[in-house]
Amino acid sequence: MKTQSLHNTKLVLALVAAGAIGGIGGSLVHNMDQAHAAPPVVSSASNAPMALPDFAQITAQNGPSVVNISVVGSAKTSNDDGETAQRQGRDDPFGNDPLFELFRRFQQGQGGQAPKAVPTHSQGSGFIVSADGIIMTNAHVVQDAKEVTVKLTDRREFIAKVLGSDPKTDVAVLKIDAKNLPVATIGKTSDLRVGEWVLAIGSPFGFENTVTAGVVSAKGRTLPDDGAVSFIQTDAAVNPGNSGGPLFNTRGEVIGINSQIYSRTGGYQGVSFAIPMDLAGKIKDQIVAHGKVEHARLGVAVQEVNQTLADSFHLDKPEGALVSSVDKSGPAAKAGLEPGDVIRKVDGHTIVSSGDLPAAISLSTPGQKVQLDVWRKGSAQTIEVKLGNANDKPEQVGSSKEPASQGRLGLALRQLQPDELRSAGVENGLLIENAGGAAANAGVQSGDVLLAINGTPAKNVEQIRAVVAKADKSIALLILRDGDKIFVPVRIG
Repeated sequence: MKTQSLHNTKLVLALVAAGAIGGIGGSLVHNMDQAHAAPPVVSSASNAPMALPDFAQITAQNGPSVVNISVVGSAKTSNDDGETAQRQGRDDPFGNDPLFELFRRFQQGQGGQAPKAVPTHSQGSGFIVSADGIIMTNAHVVQDAKEVTVKLTDRREFIAKVLGSDPKTDVAVLKIDAKNLPVATIGKTSDLRVGEWVLAIGSPFGFENTVTAGVVSAKGRTLPDDGAVSFIQTDAAVNPGNSGGPLFNTRGEVIGINSQIYSRTGGYQGVSFAIPMDLAGKIKDQIVAHGKVEHARLGVAVQEVNQTLADSFHLDKPEGALVSSVDKSGPAAKAGLEPGDVIRKVDGHTIVSSGDLPAAISLSTPGQKVQLDVWRKGSAQTIEVKLGNANDKPEQVGSSKEPASQGRLGLALRQLQPDELRSAGVENGLLIENAGGAAANAGVQSGDVLLAINGTPAKNVEQIRAVVAKADKSIALLILRDGDKIFVPVRIG
C-alpha cells in the first residue's frame, strides 16, 4: 500500500483492510528507602509473580483456525487511473491509488470523470467458527468481491461463498465446502479486562499466519462513522491484511475481530481497534439464519454531556447521552422520551459517552424491550422502550416582535410568527436576532431558533428572562439550526 502524505499533525483513521495488498490502497480517517520498599506485584490466587502468557501454545492451538482470504473484485476509476488500478496486486504490492473515500476503506474505489470498472486483487484474514466451513471476517474485506478464495494453514484452497455482510458493524460471513475443519473458540468480550494480554493472528501485507501480541488499551471506544460498534482498543501490531483476523485472549478464545487502526501513515502506529465478539457473534447468527441483518432503532439524536451541560442539568458528573431530538413516530417518542433527557443506562449498562448509546442499542434486536435509566429535570426516571427496526424510514424530526434584554445571556429574541413556526416544523420557539456575550462565546448564532432553556420549552421572552434570573453558573439552550437540534451549554456565572 502506497499512502499519500497528509498533514504531519493530523491523526487519520484507517481500516486495516485487505486492499492494501493489491486492492485500492490508502489510509484515513492515529529511590524509596529499601527498608520500606514496596513488595513485588504477585498473583492473589497463587501468591507467585505473574508470568507472561504462553503465546506459543495459544498460537499452536488456534493458528490452524485462522485463514487467509484473497479477493478478486472491481473498482470504478477514471481512464487515466485504469492502468494503475490494474497493476495493483501484481508489480505494485503496496497499491498506488490515492485518497479513496478520504482514506477510509482500502478496498473501495471512487470514480473519476469517466469511470470504468477495472479488476482489483486484495487480501485479508478470517477465522473458522464451525467445522463445516463457516468463516467470519470483515465486511470491507469482501466488499464488491467477484471471487473469494480462502487458504487454510495446511495450504488447501477453497472458493468461498459470501453468505452475507453487514457494513454497519463491518462483519461478514463466508462458507466453504469442507468438513472437519479446526474451529476457533469464541470468548466473551464482557469478561475482557483493560491491561489484559491479547494476541492477533492474520496476514499483514500478505505475510500469512503472522502473530503479534499486545494488551487491551481500552474498551468501549466509539469512532467516527462507526457508532454501532463499541471497539476494543489494543496495541497489538495490526496492519493492512490483518482485517478480519481474530484477536485472542490468554485463554485462546476469540474476543474480537481486528478491523481498524489510527495512523498518520496508513500503517500501524500503536493504536488498533477490534470489533467485540459479543456483537460480532450476534451479527453472524443473523446472517447464517437469514442472510441479512436487522438492527434495532431507538429513534433519537444524542450529543455529548460536557461539564457545563452537566451543571445545567444538575448531574453529579458529565456522563450519559443527551437527547437533542426525538423522532415523532419512533419508539422513543412512543415511550415518552423527550429532548433534554439524559440517558444514563441501557438495561443496567452505564452510558458514559453519547457514542455508548448506539453501541448498546446495536446489541439488541428489533422488537426487543429495553429499560432506560433517564435523568429528567433533576430527577431519575426509568423508561421501558420497545425498539423499532433501523430499516424503517423515520419521519423528519421537528421541535409581534418582542425584543429581549441581552442581560446575562446575551441574546436578542423575538416571537416566531405562525407561518415561521410551520416552516421550522416546531410548535413554539424564539428567533435569535442577535447573539452576544456569553451565548455568542458558546457558539450561539443569529438566525438560530431557541426551542428550550434548561429543558423548559421557549414560549415567550418573559419566560426566558425568568429562567435566566434563577440560573446559577450555567444553562443549556436547545437550538434549532439548519434543521438540526443541538444543545448548547452557556456559562453565565
